[in-house]
Amino acid sequence: MGLSLESMAIEMPAVHGHPNRAAFRGVLTIVDVASDKSPSGARGHRVLLTRRAAEAAIPSLMGMGLDYSPALDRHDARRKIGVITRAEIVGRVIEVGGFLYAKDFPEIVAEIGKPGSAGLGGAGRNVRASRAGLGMSYEIADALVEDIKASVWVLNRVTFTGAAVLRRDKAAYLSTWIELG
Repeated sequence: MGLSLESMAIEMPAVHGHPNRAAFRGVLTIVDVASDKSPSGARGHRVLLTRRAAEAAIPSLMGMGLDYSPALDRHDARRKIGVITRAEIVGRVIEVGGFLYAKDFPEIVAEIGKPGSAGLGGAGRNVRASRAGLGMSYEIADALVEDIKASVWVLNRVTFTGAAVLRRDKAAYLSTWIELG
């Protein structure tokens, strides 16, 4: 059994009790697995982010914004609620972490902090049931699609430009999640 781990982080100075920093962590996406649904911008196609593309793109996640829409049903790149400071490929998932702007967006911090919001969790975590669980979705540019006519677009190169928090049922990958911590 081979375990692969690719990791990158921005070291943020510890500021105990900072009123505008709430740590988050979650699973952004899965590599080498076709999405459950077509993501926004894929013109009805499901997508598969290759491990090679994900490994090359991990550095582009550092410092990127985390956004949301008030209904938690789509991306809104102009509504930044946090920043990604850590990203790593663990097995087949890209785990991310960072900080939410807690004082500026108390409503989303409260929503993410609700029991069961993280829902399915990830490898090694307890499974929690939730009908209204939250997930994540990545935002990219400069994608290189292997075959634009294929039903599943294989992404061989991407640049991450951010991520979004949204209801899990609106995410392209239903097993994504986010939680405080």
